[in-house]
Amino acid sequence: MFMVICFDISDDRIRYRVVKALKGVGYRVQKSVFECPSLTERQFLKLQEHFDALIDHEQDSVRYYTLCAGCVDAVEWTGPGEKPQAGRFKTV
Repeated sequence: MFMVICFDISDDRIRYRVVKALKGVGYRVQKSVFECPSLTERQFLKLQEHFDALIDHEQDSVRYYTLCAGCVDAVEWTGPGEKPQAGRFKTV
């Protein structure tokens, strides 16, 4: 599945841990936004569980947006960057 994951986390240490986990499954397109083009359901659930245990639920948020192939093709942007590609990042 192609997923966009974005976050707003106030604590630097926790934010670093979230970024580190996301770098393992996707690529950074903005400071708090990652595109994860080939996540499996298992990887997604593991990430979600990990982040749920890390963040302060009163202050922080993590959002997960699943994009279908047609939606990925329709992505538009302004400024630097390139078109998202479903196979761009190979997961481990």
